[in-house]
Amino acid sequence: MDDTSQTVGPSRLTRQMKVTYWVALSLIAAMATASYWLLDQKLSEHRANRELLMLVGTQGTLSQRIVFLANQVQLTRPEARPEMLAALSASITDFERNYDKLLDLSGVEDASVQPRDRAMFEQVLFAQPFHLDHFTTELAARARRFVAASEQEAGMDVMASGYSPRFELAHLDATVANTTLLAYTELRERLQVLINTRLGDMLTVHRALYVLTLLLLGAVAIFIFRPMANAIGRKTSELIEARNSMAFLAAHDGLTGLRNRAFLIDHFDTQISGAKRRGERIAVLQIDLDGFKQINDTIGHAAGDYVLATTAQRMRETSRASDMCVRLGGDEFVIVLTGAGRTEDIGMVAKRVLDRIGEPMDFEGVTIQCAASAGIAVYPVDADNASDLLVHADLALYNAKKSATGSFRFFSDELRRELDYRKMLERDMRSAIADRSFEVYFQPQVSLLNGAVAGIEALVRWPHPERGMISPGEFIPIAEKTGLMAEIGRIVMDKAIETAAEWHHNGIQFGRLAVNASGSELREVDFARFLFSTLEKHGLPPQKLSLEIVESVILDDEKTGIAGKLRLIRAAGVHLELDDFGTGYASLSHVNPNEIDRLKIDRRFVQKINTNGDNSAIVKAITELARGLGISIIAEGAETEEELSSLLKIGCEQVQGYSIAFPMPIDQARSWLAQRSPKKPVIRLAASNVA
Repeated sequence: MDDTSQTVGPSRLTRQMKVTYWVALSLIAAMATASYWLLDQKLSEHRANRELLMLVGTQGTLSQRIVFLANQVQLTRPEARPEMLAALSASITDFERNYDKLLDLSGVEDASVQPRDRAMFEQVLFAQPFHLDHFTTELAARARRFVAASEQEAGMDVMASGYSPRFELAHLDATVANTTLLAYTELRERLQVLINTRLGDMLTVHRALYVLTLLLLGAVAIFIFRPMANAIGRKTSELIEARNSMAFLAAHDGLTGLRNRAFLIDHFDTQISGAKRRGERIAVLQIDLDGFKQINDTIGHAAGDYVLATTAQRMRETSRASDMCVRLGGDEFVIVLTGAGRTEDIGMVAKRVLDRIGEPMDFEGVTIQCAASAGIAVYPVDADNASDLLVHADLALYNAKKSATGSFRFFSDELRRELDYRKMLERDMRSAIADRSFEVYFQPQVSLLNGAVAGIEALVRWPHPERGMISPGEFIPIAEKTGLMAEIGRIVMDKAIETAAEWHHNGIQFGRLAVNASGSELREVDFARFLFSTLEKHGLPPQKLSLEIVESVILDDEKTGIAGKLRLIRAAGVHLELDDFGTGYASLSHVNPNEIDRLKIDRRFVQKINTNGDNSAIVKAITELARGLGISIIAEGAETEEELSSLLKIGCEQVQGYSIAFPMPIDQARSWLAQRSPKKPVIRLAASNVA
């Protein structure tokens, strides 16, 4: 999964969760609003009906009170009648006001009231047999006439009510009161039935809303929250798996599943402390596959990965569960044997592991034979800490690889002395880098056709103040291993370009300056910038410089991106040469005239070419290949006249070797080149007698 998909996945899930949340919230809010509105409407209707019910009951009571008070007025003494008439008038007023309110609340004159309710009120108020409206009006009118007549009879001021004060028109008897009471009782009963019906409807609606709410919550849970919970669960599982994978990869190698270097560094000292408490020995087996690079280059990286994974599996099979199997990187492995026992036991384990690793492997029908070598260091004999044990095992491994394929070696006193020497050499090398005390020697390259100088190669030399001149074969491997080669290379390149620029400005012909560029130098981010700035600083044209690279640098380009850097350098005019051609495993696709200007045949094919038919055939094939591609060619290591003659006969015209000239310091190289530079014609002016 790439970074884009890893970013889009959580982002899309977050959007889905937000949308789901708001949809669910909206549905629940809508349901709650609808429930509230319906219930509020039903409750409002219920309150109105209850108020009507109470009003109807009050009207029935008032109708009886009016008749009762009217009778009491007639039976009361004259002096007490005004008080009774006032009470009667108040009851009549309440009776009339309540009836108006009843008409208003019943809505018999309002078209918005439900037809069923309006019909019920109209039937009681205006239809037979009740005619409540008639009897109510009639009762109130008769009561008003009775009050007016009673006030006139008692000599009181008659209130202006509009009713005639005549007793014959104000006949209030039990018939009127009972008829009115009967009508109000009927209305009350019908209202009670209506209220009960509405209450049942409200309960039905309430139950329906409750069920719908449950159904909505169930639907939200099933169709919204369950998918969201499942998605969250999946993402949580993925995060847990990713965390576990990260934790696994932090301590394991992704390809082989073995412990990695970081885990070894973190836990090795703990194991040593435990072995110290128990009085046990620990053995470190550092294993390296022999010829693994050839497998990658000839069969492919897929085959190389298969070999690494199979090797790891075989290491696990041949070691104990308590042992730690580690992949350091590349084709380097480590087995830490706890409770190692005697030296003979450790040797038996090492042999068993190497024999198992060396068994043939079958990859897609191709049988791969890949042996391994091992170096062994033992705690506490060889060292008492993890770092030194690994260094000593690595040194023993280096010694094993020099002796025989598929062998193992224990760290020894001799190797200890060698290690001490290497440490001292590394320390002195760092001082030499700081002092820029590395010197540049030059070895000419000439044409066999006319003896002209075709070029000159810059070679590094180290004059040690105490040990004299140290061979490049002695300090360069240490410089490569300790990461100092890039700094040494820059010193050599700067000094060589400075010298070549001086020769160029002084007219000394040297062809092209050839400088070796190691992989560690080319992998430096600012290498191209350093090269161009050095050429510009000293004033050497780019066309006067060649960079010599080895085949392994090209083969490693898939991981380092060096090819793009080399194309940039070549586009600026600098020539590129493939050094030690024939010793690596570069395919013909890398021998491209658009990328390489010259091939340099390795010295092992040039030596004894006059007597070795195989070497002669190889050099001839390389020469014809280069000629067909339009690439120039040069042979190095020619040391005798016979070898030079054989090279010329094959068609290899440019050579470099001891038979031509040994590597020389700057002054000697300058003299050698000056002697062979073409002499400029001397122009002499003729004497003249003209004044």
